[in-house]
Amino acid sequence: MLSFQFKQFTVWQDRCGMKVGTDGVLLGAWVAVGACKTILDVGSGTGLIALMLAQRSGAVVDAIDLDEAAFLQSRANVSASPFAGRINVYHASLAAYASTAERRYDLVVSNPPYFVRSLKSPDQQRTMARHADTLPLPCLVRDSLSLLTPNGRMAFILPSSREDELMDIAGKHGLNPIRKTEVIPRPGALPKRFLIELSTDPSLPCSTGLLTLEESRHHYTPAYRELTRDFYLNM
Repeated sequence: MLSFQFKQFTVWQDRCGMKVGTDGVLLGAWVAVGACKTILDVGSGTGLIALMLAQRSGAVVDAIDLDEAAFLQSRANVSASPFAGRINVYHASLAAYASTAERRYDLVVSNPPYFVRSLKSPDQQRTMARHADTLPLPCLVRDSLSLLTPNGRMAFILPSSREDELMDIAGKHGLNPIRKTEVIPRPGALPKRFLIELSTDPSLPCSTGLLTLEESRHHYTPAYRELTRDFYLNM
């Protein structure tokens, strides 16, 4: 599928290593945007999450991607959307961006590459998008923290198998979970992903939850339908 039609925008994905997927939609729909004035999307890919967050808020959204093709695809998708005036797309690594950016963010989000020590694709672009070599978790957390406003938060979606690793890294940087949702594919299955928000404020409690995606194959749960109804055409 060369493009994916959402209710308020279209995402073209023919030039990106990673296509539109459930993980990105989940993060874009789940993360709390509240009174955010500035948001950074790290590893924007198609621009999906940046577009979703612009739809859900009045914030200025900056999006960065290391891959030039993904950067160009994000920029084209943003330019064709109703939110073009509030989204800026940059071709940069997180480390380079963090070293020069003047803006600080109320929220930094990422659906990061997460494969570690797994077989790599002969497609270099797909490998970059999927493997953590280009954006290791310690670097993602460290550089995101340097870009936050004093009360800012960061939010990620990751495989459940990497939760302990993330919590260890977060603790070393004085970050605390304030919201976490485990994602279950269908009833009776083990969690495959977790969504998490982190903050430097130790006084904030952590709310937790579970989200089941499907009741059976292609039959989505009411909770998932409610979460994504402003985006998917048939929800």
